[in-house]
Amino acid sequence: MLKTFPLGGVHPSECKLSRQSAIRYMPVPEVVTIPLAQHIGAPALPIVKKGDRVVVGQLIGRSETFVSSLIHSSVSGVVTTVDMFEGPQGRRQMGVTIKVEGDEWSPEIDRSPEVVRECTLSPSEILKKITEAGIVGMGGATFPTHVKLSIPPGKTAEYLIINGVECEPYLTADHRVMLERGEEVLIGVELLARCLGVRRTYIGVENNKPDAIEHLRKLASKFDNIRVVPLKVQYPQGGEKQLIAAITGREVPSGALPVDVGCVVQNVGTALAVYEAVQKNKPLIDRVVTVTGQGMVSPANFMVRIGTSMREVVEFAGGMPADGAKVVCGGPMMGRAVSNLEAPITKGASGLLIFDRKDALRKPEGSCIKCGKCVEVCPMGLEPYLLNVLSRKHRWEECEAAAAADCIECGSCSYICPANIALLDYIRWGKSEVMKAIRARNKR
Repeated sequence: MLKTFPLGGVHPSECKLSRQSAIRYMPVPEVVTIPLAQHIGAPALPIVKKGDRVVVGQLIGRSETFVSSLIHSSVSGVVTTVDMFEGPQGRRQMGVTIKVEGDEWSPEIDRSPEVVRECTLSPSEILKKITEAGIVGMGGATFPTHVKLSIPPGKTAEYLIINGVECEPYLTADHRVMLERGEEVLIGVELLARCLGVRRTYIGVENNKPDAIEHLRKLASKFDNIRVVPLKVQYPQGGEKQLIAAITGREVPSGALPVDVGCVVQNVGTALAVYEAVQKNKPLIDRVVTVTGQGMVSPANFMVRIGTSMREVVEFAGGMPADGAKVVCGGPMMGRAVSNLEAPITKGASGLLIFDRKDALRKPEGSCIKCGKCVEVCPMGLEPYLLNVLSRKHRWEECEAAAAADCIECGSCSYICPANIALLDYIRWGKSEVMKAIRARNKR
């Protein structure tokens, strides 16, 4: 019997329209805007100014804060502005805009196609390279990878779990990475395991990707202590806590982290970025993005330079369909609607999903009928109907008591609600207020 997590979950239509689309490299754009906050934690501070010339891979933003990430130029050219710009949801943030001139790369980056497996670096040297490359979680969470790999005193990592689940409908970027860059991914996994000092590594892949499972299993036979684990298809299995439960049977307690139960979880895209950083000296300057939707003529996967505008990516994929009405960055369950297509692709942008007018419209919200379906499907064992009411009434202390901070924002409650109540929207609001209060208390 295939493994899965024990509590809740839903089964939305997969709609993996681009699963057969091999990764294509998008041309270098004429202009990029590279945000200085592409990660959880403190934003980086610019170390370049208007008029500076930069090359691909050059450091342009840094922070002295531990929970942060370095930012590198994805292109070569001249810095035109270091200023605020409008992000994908309309919020203004700091970024570096570069007018592209040619495609000159930093000389230490190895651009040869040769796959390099041998590595003589120590765990601390591997960690240093990962830190210097500005790698973050590529599954969408964007937590700085070097922070996850820095195990706190008194804790031990026993398992490294690699997330190849890609449970969101429509998205296929990770699927294609496993098929086309599988050997490099496994070398990256081996480097992560060495950095952590773990001897047991599992790659979780849902059973709707049999080609990826077979391919990785063949490759893994040449590696020690890497096992590919097929999983039952169930959303949101890509959540860290759900994946840990599915593979190890361990439950991460409320308020705890994966390392508290001896686990560290990394995405397959992150493993590829680790390989490129350690073995090729390449910082995180590009990523695979799925551009998809029912109205798209050719849903596809593209390797895109960080900072390229979303509009250019959509145009390269064939342009906005005639009935295109909404663009979502990410998948339909956890992604966010984009209000500004001039906003750039970031390290955490796994896909651009285009809805037509019919699918873009929200159905009218009705009254809660107390059916309990939202409770049944919540993978964290929460009471979404209650958190929704408490958030609407601004009862933040009660939200905290009802464990709003444990919500993983998977959207299963909103998906299953027969009354079309925007449960996730209000729970996200409540969770954000609870987290603000917790941070304020911790500063005292």
